[in-house]
Amino acid sequence: MDFLYCFFIAFFIIFFAELGDKTQLIILSFSTKLKLFTILTGIAIGSFFSHGIAILFGGCLGSLDNIYVHNILQFITYISFIIIGIFSLISNTDTENSSNKKINKLLSYKLNYILLIAFYIFIGELGDKTFLSAIGLGINYPEYKLSLIIGSIFAMICSNLIAIGLGKIIVKKIPENIFRKFSGIIFITFGIIGFIKFIL
Repeated sequence: MDFLYCFFIAFFIIFFAELGDKTQLIILSFSTKLKLFTILTGIAIGSFFSHGIAILFGGCLGSLDNIYVHNILQFITYISFIIIGIFSLISNTDTENSSNKKINKLLSYKLNYILLIAFYIFIGELGDKTFLSAIGLGINYPEYKLSLIIGSIFAMICSNLIAIGLGKIIVKKIPENIFRKFSGIIFITFGIIGFIKFIL
């Protein structure tokens, strides 16, 4: 039961973290020229390595026996969720636009696109809000690393599948800012809930 609980916690946190993220917007660019299988396989491989590293690192920190260190790490996790949420609310789209131009240039070359997408996801997620979220998950649930990794991979696939399936329609009608702001609100909410549980 705990395995499933951690799976779903990881799924929902990473899913909402990815909404309106720059990697999701880039995947939407890939979707106009590449097959769905190619894109999703690349996402799964890239997520396995990037989030796997983050969760293992967080799990190592969370496994420390010192209760004071564990409390400090949890406190930092909840603070980071709120900070990520605030940055999501105030960020602009300049970096996403420049990334789109680079991706379009890459698509003009003959490459192994599964590896290209996996590499992009791996590099793009390092230090990103989903990466930091994965570290936080590892800290809070150090005994369920496998469950967290599987949950985060499925979250990335589902989040980007929605971007591919609905992206073209949604982008025309709803500005990408809305998704980023919604993601920011979710993160602030998770951070506040975490603080309340931490204090109580």
